[in-house]
Amino acid sequence: MAEKTKKTELVRGLSLTATVMIVAGSMIGSGIFRKPSSMAQQLGSPELLIIIWIAAGLITFIGALINAEVSGMIDATGGQYVYFRKMYGDFTAYLYGWSILAVIQTGSQAAIAYAFAEYVGYFIKYPQISQHLQDFSFYLPLVGNIHPFLDFGTKAVAILCIAFLTGVNYIGVVFGGVVQTIVTYIKIISIVLISIFLLLLGNGSWSNIYTGFTMPKSDMTNMIAMIGLAFAGAFWAYDAWNSVTYVSGEVKNPRRNIPLSLLWGTLIVIAVYVLINVAYLYVLPIGEMAKSPLVAASAAEKIFGAKGASLISIAVIVSTFGALNGSILATARVPFAMAKANLFFKDLGKVHPKYGTPHVSLIVQGIWSCVLVLSGSFDTITDYVIFAAWLFYMLGAFGVFVLRKKMPDVERPYKVWGYPYTPAIFVIFSFLFLVNSVISDTSNAMMGLILIAAGLPMYLFWKYKDRGNNSVPTDV
Repeated sequence: MAEKTKKTELVRGLSLTATVMIVAGSMIGSGIFRKPSSMAQQLGSPELLIIIWIAAGLITFIGALINAEVSGMIDATGGQYVYFRKMYGDFTAYLYGWSILAVIQTGSQAAIAYAFAEYVGYFIKYPQISQHLQDFSFYLPLVGNIHPFLDFGTKAVAILCIAFLTGVNYIGVVFGGVVQTIVTYIKIISIVLISIFLLLLGNGSWSNIYTGFTMPKSDMTNMIAMIGLAFAGAFWAYDAWNSVTYVSGEVKNPRRNIPLSLLWGTLIVIAVYVLINVAYLYVLPIGEMAKSPLVAASAAEKIFGAKGASLISIAVIVSTFGALNGSILATARVPFAMAKANLFFKDLGKVHPKYGTPHVSLIVQGIWSCVLVLSGSFDTITDYVIFAAWLFYMLGAFGVFVLRKKMPDVERPYKVWGYPYTPAIFVIFSFLFLVNSVISDTSNAMMGLILIAAGLPMYLFWKYKDRGNNSVPTDV
C-alpha cells in the first residue's frame, strides 16, 4: 500500500496568496536595510535617490509584465529555464540554469544569509578563529584575492541558516509556502510600521527630502557611472521578483495565479520601498544617510534611542529569513527541470517519495550556497550576482519577441502591456546597465562572467555524451 502513495510528481499546493508572498517575500530581504546608505553616498541628492528607487521599481515591474506573458503561456516547473528552452533552445537555457545554480540565486542566498548573520551578531558575539586562518587567501584572475575565512563567525551562522531552511523546504513545498506567507506578512507590516513611526515620531524635516535638486559637483561621465551603481543597489533590493516562475508546476491554476502574483507582488514591494526611503530621508539628511551603513538602525535611534537598533535588527532578521526561505523554495526547481531534460545530473530530477519535493536539488543548491558564503563580503556577493542576473533578464525580455514569432497561435491569458515598446525599453536599459557595470565595477562583473562560463564544459559533456545512443528531447 505504501508504494501506491509514493509521490513521483511535484505537489500543486501553492495558492495565489502564497505565490504573491513568494514574489514579495523573495524581494524584500536585506537590500532595503543595507543599500540606501551606499546609494546616498553615490548620488548625493535625496530627490535623485527617490527617483532611482521609483525608476528601478518601474523597470522591475516591466520585467514582471514581460514574465507574466510568458508564464501565462507556459506552465512548467523550472521557470525561466523552461522559457529559455522555448525561446532559444538548449544552449541558452542550459547556461541560464547553470548560472542560477552557480551564481544568480545561490549567490543571492549567500548574500541574504550573510546579512541575516550580521544582524544576529548584534545580539550574539561570535567567536573568531585564528588570525592566520583569517589572513589566508587565494587569487582569482580578473577578480582578485578571496579570503574564505575572514569574519568566519558571521559566515558560519549564515551557513547554518541556509542549512536549516533547506531542511524546511526538503520536508514540503506547502510547509515552505506557509512559512513564506507568515514571514512575509510580518516583514511587510514591520517595514510599514517602521516607516509610520519615523514619519510621525521622528521629528524630522521634509526639507531633507526636497533640496531643490542640489547635486554634488562631478563630471557627467562620473555621474552616469554613479547612477549606474546606484541602480545596481536598488536592483539588488528588487531582485528575485521572478522566483515564483520556478515553482509554476506546484501552483494551483498557474496560468492565472503566476501572472497575478508577479504583478501584485512587484507593486507591493515598490510601494513599501518608496515609503521607507521617504521615511529614512525625513529623519536623516542625505549626508548623514550616506555615513550610516545600517541606515534603518540609525533612523530608528532618532526615535527610540539605543533600543531602536535592537528593534531594527529584529526586523532585518525576520526580513532576511523570509527572503532566504523564498529563494531556497523556488530556485531548487531549476536544476530539477534541467535534470528532467537530460542536461544535468539525473539524480537532481528526483522527487522525494514521501514529501514530493526535489530533495536532491535542494541539497546540492544548499551546499553551493554555503560555499559562496565564503567567497566575500555582502556587497561583493551582491554586485556579481546582479550583473549575472541582468544579463539573463535582458535575454528573457528579448525572448518575448522571439516567442511572438515562433508561437503566434499559442493562447496567451495575459499579453504584456505596451508591446513592443515596453520590452524594447527593458532590453535597451538592461544592455546599458551591463555595459556600465563592466566599466565601473569590473572585478565583480568578471566574477559573474567567470561563474557563468564555468558551465560551458559541462554543457558540452551533457549535450554530447553517448550521442550515438541518446537524443536530448526538445520539449520539457
